[in-house]
Amino acid sequence: MKISIIGAGSSYTPELIEKLAEIKERLPVTKISLMDIDSKRLEAVSGFCKRYAKKLDLQVKLESTTDLDKAVSGSSFICPQIRVGGNICRINDEKIPLSMGLIGQETTGPGGFMKALRTIPAMMEIADSMKKNAPDAWMINYTNPTGIISQVLHDYTDIKCAALCSGGIRPAWIVSEVLGVNAKDVKYDIFGLNHLNYAYNITIKGRSLTKHELNKVASDVDTVSAELSVKLGVILSGYLQYYYHRNTVLKKLQKEKKSRGEVVLEMEKEIFKDFNNPEFADKPPSLKKRGGGGYSTVATDVMTAIYNNNDTWHVVNVPNNGVFKFLPDNAVVETAVLINSSGIKPVTAEPPPKAVWGLISMVKNYEMLTAEAAVTGDYDTALMALTHHPLVGDYDVAKKLFDKMLEANKDYLPLFFKK
Repeated sequence: MKISIIGAGSSYTPELIEKLAEIKERLPVTKISLMDIDSKRLEAVSGFCKRYAKKLDLQVKLESTTDLDKAVSGSSFICPQIRVGGNICRINDEKIPLSMGLIGQETTGPGGFMKALRTIPAMMEIADSMKKNAPDAWMINYTNPTGIISQVLHDYTDIKCAALCSGGIRPAWIVSEVLGVNAKDVKYDIFGLNHLNYAYNITIKGRSLTKHELNKVASDVDTVSAELSVKLGVILSGYLQYYYHRNTVLKKLQKEKKSRGEVVLEMEKEIFKDFNNPEFADKPPSLKKRGGGGYSTVATDVMTAIYNNNDTWHVVNVPNNGVFKFLPDNAVVETAVLINSSGIKPVTAEPPPKAVWGLISMVKNYEMLTAEAAVTGDYDTALMALTHHPLVGDYDVAKKLFDKMLEANKDYLPLFFKK
């Protein structure tokens, strides 16, 4: 079995190698292809991963390449984790909106909008390569913003795709940690979009959480109000802070001396210095500071379910197909599913709290417009998407912001400058 990691120059790649070593009996990988367009980052990560795989006794052939078709050819699973424009573009995504009094964040609002426009053409290129070189393969995607990317892949391609994020399974991890139960015994309905979800109807071995237990669990998500969680009867995604506490968050971001992208850029200098050190064969301490873990667990759980044809409950971004009646069938939502070798099927869910329907509908509308704009390069469609995002909501502001961000991303958006 061959697995391809696209964007393998990412500092997250060793986490996936580690997880594949843990489950090698259930997912017998024989070859891993590490692909990246940045040869220097690729050399550093692949060199470290070879030492790390040896230490973990993961006996696979590790190859590195800058050729996408070579990497994809013959693979069973293709795992994209790309960041088009790197952290320099991320910093622009964060700082330009802040300069106009709007939240600047990597996947939410105007920042996520620009990241989607840059990333989707590259993801379409990967999908095209899969169709030519690995038509039976599955894409296991955790490139952000994964919800919008999944919308594009479902609307404009016919590849098999599981679009993932650790956020969807995090409620189970939180309940497990706070209440001292096995995470696999925790089930729930989950409604929403990537980085904008609500877990509700939560059970442990079929028993519903008490209000006291829900309060304890909700209090563990320190970025959003526990009181609001209990009133809604849900566990809120931590990313909902940008909507429910936007003024507080905006003031905090405006006071920060450095954006998150600038902090990560500095961290990665230390991480890659360690990767290039031949004495490091185990995860260097610098890597533990990076944060954002959990993706490898989610990705390998899904690959294992598909490979072994094990019916597995999970949370994935999939077309709605009637699960939530007030959204179109083709609207990609983040919800509970059953996965096996035949595919991914949404699980029937109880209706979510009425109070959250409006926000989800607004953001889903923005996502579908953004997906269309990224594929067509149509300026007006993109502008309508940004205007109608609830964190913008003003045409005059959206137009000025879009023009400014478009110019800053000119090198990555040829479709918008083709005329």
